[in-house]
Amino acid sequence: MGFLDSLKRGLQRSREAINEIFYMGGEVDEDFWEDLEDTLVMGDMGAEVAMRVTDDLREQAARENLSRAEQLRDALARRLAAEFPKAGRDPFSDLPSTVLFVGINGAGKTTTVGKLAGRAREAGVPCLIGGADTFRAAAIEQLEVWGQRAGVDVITRERGADPASVCYDVVDEAERRGAQLTLIDTAGRLHTSADLMRELAKVVNVTRKRSAAPVTVVLVIDATTGQNGLNQAREFNDALELDGLIVTKLDGTAKGGIALAISSQLGLPIYRIGVGESIDDLQSFDALDFCRALVGEGM
Repeated sequence: MGFLDSLKRGLQRSREAINEIFYMGGEVDEDFWEDLEDTLVMGDMGAEVAMRVTDDLREQAARENLSRAEQLRDALARRLAAEFPKAGRDPFSDLPSTVLFVGINGAGKTTTVGKLAGRAREAGVPCLIGGADTFRAAAIEQLEVWGQRAGVDVITRERGADPASVCYDVVDEAERRGAQLTLIDTAGRLHTSADLMRELAKVVNVTRKRSAAPVTVVLVIDATTGQNGLNQAREFNDALELDGLIVTKLDGTAKGGIALAISSQLGLPIYRIGVGESIDDLQSFDALDFCRALVGEGM
């Protein structure tokens, strides 16, 4: 199964809800517009996005004399795609690059680091992994397993070491070795804990100051967390000035609209999306492909 097929499968729950308003022969009437707006809100896209998209489609339908619901399916996909901010650079291909991965425990940071390292090695990019999660039991071991799978060296320190110092050392080693891509896995942080977030801010600041390569701070967000994911993203963005997102676990249990809500409301581009466990299930984000999978275009 290819990535687009996996993405369609992963967005099935959201697509089924949207498809209900695009039934064959449906009229574009006031009920249609109300149903569309309600469906977008219920799909975790947020009221502001839902209202803006619905109003714009309503104007387009009047302007182009579109009277059947099915005529608006591709227009909906394109309009939703326009809500996603575009990335100025891709930190995983515009090299050299240092990337810090942040997020709560369980979002998929370590797995994401391992998959990206594996891709870099396949592409012949000199890559190094840094383990700045020095507190969680077995965190270093888990990262080392992924490093072995990817064939990429992992720089770690003893458990309990200062994470900011670890990051400093990792950047030192990356420059010494001539690594073009440095991926640093940080400890999971509860966005509700001010002390933990301040500690993470120190990690980010030290890395930004030390690295000669551009530093990108990426929030890894679990799509199954729904609206709570938006709250997480806001707190991390306020504390760290995030550069972008990686959205994981679009596996059929998530409402895909939360990816749009977070990206649009916070102005953060999505660099990658994950739809499964294999290395090929983490791919570059294409807004139009994502939105067509979401609304059922080309099904």
